[in-house]
Amino acid sequence: MATKHEQILQYINSLPVGEKISVRQIAKDINVSEGTAYRAIKEAENKGYVSTIERVGTIRIETKKKENFEKLTYAEVVNIVDGQVLGGRAGLHKTLNKFVIGAMKLEAMMRYTGAGNLLIVGNRTNAHQYALEAGAAVLITGGFDTEDHVKKLADELELPIISTSYDTFTVGTMINRAIYDQLIKKEIVQVEDILTPVDKTICLNVQDTVSIWYQHNYETGHGRFPVIDQNRKVHGIVTSKDIMGYDHSVLIEKVMTKNPITVLGKTSVASAAQMMVWEGIEVLPVVDNQNRLQGMISRQDVLKALQVIQRQPQIGEKLDDIVTNQFLPIEDESKRSNVFRCEVSPQMTNHLGTISYGVFTTLVTESVNRYLRAQKKGDIIVENITIYFIKPVQMESMLEIHPKILEVGRKFGKIDIEAYSDGLVVGKAMMMVQLIER
Repeated sequence: MATKHEQILQYINSLPVGEKISVRQIAKDINVSEGTAYRAIKEAENKGYVSTIERVGTIRIETKKKENFEKLTYAEVVNIVDGQVLGGRAGLHKTLNKFVIGAMKLEAMMRYTGAGNLLIVGNRTNAHQYALEAGAAVLITGGFDTEDHVKKLADELELPIISTSYDTFTVGTMINRAIYDQLIKKEIVQVEDILTPVDKTICLNVQDTVSIWYQHNYETGHGRFPVIDQNRKVHGIVTSKDIMGYDHSVLIEKVMTKNPITVLGKTSVASAAQMMVWEGIEVLPVVDNQNRLQGMISRQDVLKALQVIQRQPQIGEKLDDIVTNQFLPIEDESKRSNVFRCEVSPQMTNHLGTISYGVFTTLVTESVNRYLRAQKKGDIIVENITIYFIKPVQMESMLEIHPKILEVGRKFGKIDIEAYSDGLVVGKAMMMVQLIER
């Protein structure tokens, strides 16, 4: 039976897009306390079911799919630009396809403005009206208002008119940054993208006996199963090692490994991989915030996902990408090791104009990662790193990084790194890593 919290989430998810909801109304409809309703609405906001806007309230919005993640709703735009909704509130749930900056004559502006667009413009009332008639929403910059008949038209067409105190350039930058962040999020594969869902996961109940484990083991060939109760809460995990030597009539809860390591669906696959390697485990139960089982992931699932990530083109550039985008391997003259060369750009320096500690750490880690991958050793998880700065590295200097394997096994490695600038040693590092085999 679903809990009150789950019932509220199911109720919110069933509401039509654009519906306005409130804590008091939810509490009354579902017959729960306002505190329970508030917590459920907050989780619904985290899941992308609703969006809360100051002076407007909470509205049901279109749930985003992974492939459509970079598109924003008008409700999200209001929050991004700290805007005020002047009209067309019923359309805040809609998704915008692109935004147009109205820095041209009216006729030219309308050629670029169409249905599903957002026109960013100042106090040009005619442009506001024509954009609405073309099916576009309007974002008015500079804190200006618009005419009452335009607000009325926005209400009739259910297309939002938003006012913000920011200038046009700042607004365009803020929205572009938000879309860029969405693109980066889209690239990051999460556990919920690769899990085997709970309805396809074989589970044992705390009241089952060891004989049930043998039955599932015979049917599936698997030896690891999560142990749950009637509310799907995870109590343990049981493996072939756990049941060894026990009679078939013994209860599973007597032999299972209690309080197993679990992950949330929003955990990145890279974090799950690190957890599995460090803890030496083959499978991880995926749970929600109430520790209810959502599915399972295996080490094979994680490795496949990591291989897919490497083959994907990078869309949104992250800070690590900016640091390493001109990071080119060259062959050392001695042929003893690879050398990675990089120019220190202004973005890579601190307030003193020398390379920052974080950037240097990123360069060292990335050079080791690329070097070991080229040696067919797989990806790395950094276990320990010690860095020594010997000389400051100035802006626009050429930095060369020389990684050298001191010791490497099947699952771990010890690497020595030296960094040179103008032929002088400027930094050293010692790194211990665990290897993710391919």
